[in-house]
Amino acid sequence: VQLQASGGGLVQPGGSLRVSCAYSGFTKAYYVLGWFRQAPGKEREWISSINSRDGSSYYADSVKGRFTISRDNAENTVSLQMNSLKPEDTAVYYCAAIVSVFIIMMVSTTPSEYQYWGQGTQVTVSS
Repeated sequence: VQLQASGGGLVQPGGSLRVSCAYSGFTKAYYVLGWFRQAPGKEREWISSINSRDGSSYYADSVKGRFTISRDNAENTVSLQMNSLKPEDTAVYYCAAIVSVFIIMMVSTTPSEYQYWGQGTQVTVSS
C-alpha cells in the first residue's frame, strides 16, 4: 500500500490550491481516503474524508464550504481543492487511508484509525 501526496506550495490569502494523493495497493478493498493537516506545535487535525462505498464526503467545520474532496477512480487519486485559503490553513497536509475487507459504514476522524499515510506536503498561506 502506498500513498504519495503532491501539490503543496505557497499561496496568498484568499487564493486556491489543489493537493493530490496517488494511492495504490488496495483498490479492490473497501476504503476511506482522508486528508489531515498538522501545523507547527499543534496536533494532527482531520480535514476531510471520502468513502469508497458510496462516494460520500465529510468535512471539518473549519474547512466546510471552502475545501472539496474528490476521487478519480481511473487514476487512483484523491484530491483536495482548497479555496478561500487563510493563513491559519498553513500546515503540512497528509493523505491517509483506512482499508478493510468489510464495508466501512462510519468514516473516522481519528488519525490513529488510519492505517496508511502519505509523506505530507507543505501548504503555506501568506502574503
